[in-house]
Amino acid sequence: MTNWNNTHPLILGAARQGIALARWLSRHGANVTLSDSRGAEDLTSARESLADANVTWAVGGHPLELLNNADVLCLSGGIPLTLPIVQEAVKRGIPLSNDTQIFMEVAPCKTIGITGSAGKTTTTTLVGEMARKSKDEGGRMKDEESKDPSVIHPSSFKIHPSVFVGGNIGDPLINYVDDMTANDLAILEISSFQLEQMTISPNIAAILNITPNHLDRHGTMEAYTNAKAHILEFQTEKDTAILGRDDKGAWDLRNKVKGKLLTFSLHELDQGLNGAYLTDGLLNLRDGNAYLPLMLREKIKLPGAHNVANVLAAFAIGHEAGFKLDDMLEAVEEFRGVAHRLELVRELRGVRWYNGSIATAPERSMADIHAFDEPIVLMLGGRDKNLPWDEIAKLIHQRVDHVIAFGEAAGLIEEAVKNSKVEKSRVEFRRVKNLQAAVIAAAEVASAGDVVLFSPGGTSFDEFKDFAERGAAFTKWVSQLS
Repeated sequence: MTNWNNTHPLILGAARQGIALARWLSRHGANVTLSDSRGAEDLTSARESLADANVTWAVGGHPLELLNNADVLCLSGGIPLTLPIVQEAVKRGIPLSNDTQIFMEVAPCKTIGITGSAGKTTTTTLVGEMARKSKDEGGRMKDEESKDPSVIHPSSFKIHPSVFVGGNIGDPLINYVDDMTANDLAILEISSFQLEQMTISPNIAAILNITPNHLDRHGTMEAYTNAKAHILEFQTEKDTAILGRDDKGAWDLRNKVKGKLLTFSLHELDQGLNGAYLTDGLLNLRDGNAYLPLMLREKIKLPGAHNVANVLAAFAIGHEAGFKLDDMLEAVEEFRGVAHRLELVRELRGVRWYNGSIATAPERSMADIHAFDEPIVLMLGGRDKNLPWDEIAKLIHQRVDHVIAFGEAAGLIEEAVKNSKVEKSRVEFRRVKNLQAAVIAAAEVASAGDVVLFSPGGTSFDEFKDFAERGAAFTKWVSQLS
């Protein structure tokens, strides 16, 4: 839909995405109903933020009668499709949507969408930095007349006067779409929750990886993969897909690519594949017969091979979007990462403390462990997402000196670590009640030269509202250590 005047959208969830969408729809003539399971006293600030908007509130639950006048049901990110009101809407033939879908329907500019089980926020943020550095007054276009195969030309994207970065991170871009022009560029991180309902794809779509995550929401890996694949589903032959070569889940979707295919890898690419790759400590780019050395791996400031992969993905995306090489290189060399993603909090008495609160799946925590060669004190826990802990338990015995388990998942973690114990393992295991106790326990066992790695592997919802609040609490308590 592009004309919302006199329509009746029903939005479920009055958090960041739902509030932004309600405001925009109201501004465009819609009669919005915003429903949240929380009570009125918990929604005071949300209601105040929409006081001047045409919004009817339904609080304390999602009664089915709200569907009686609804033209479309819009779901905020945390709303499961198994909710009775969602299932009833599907039965009645009421279309499902969300803020990202509606943004994509009305956005006047080119779009880049990035998804993946891990690394999407880092990659999206870095691509945004590349884009901002690449702005110029006129932009460059691909030189279709040049036949020199040794020259890599920019794509048909322009270098954009205004760059907008958001989606699943930062502000929902629906907040800014009315100010966008055809020459701008929108770069979106898109989650599987958002993709589940989407029937539109970005011009450049990147799937970094697909590993077990959010199975508490999607139920099976097949359903989770199908949700991720929606980012490719509605592309055309004029669009570009970028898939991680080293990840089976992402690479197995290559048969769904309708336009150009690029990839990225920590190894040299097979003949016929185009994209960014690492060989002999050098990042490179190949596109057809053209080859371009990019930079030495050692110039990347972010720890870990998974972050090298994120940088390679960003180079592939930036190349296809036509960003200037010098600007991409400068952006990478200056990039220090994103909060809560292996963020160095402090060094105290020779111990470095890292905040990896974004790691809400065991696979993500495994990647964080691989980022370090130093002895590790690992803080693991939170709420379980119905994901296996067996593989990380094996890795713990190989790479970790101390495990501090906390929160609801502590018992599951302890069982997995004990069941996978090997003869020569020296892992010391300690179980505590909550995150603050885990910080204190980690400080007691860490010694000079160690890394304390806060990479929980579980969600924050047993103690905090989200991973950011959890990371901020960790940072505060670590900063108070003396």
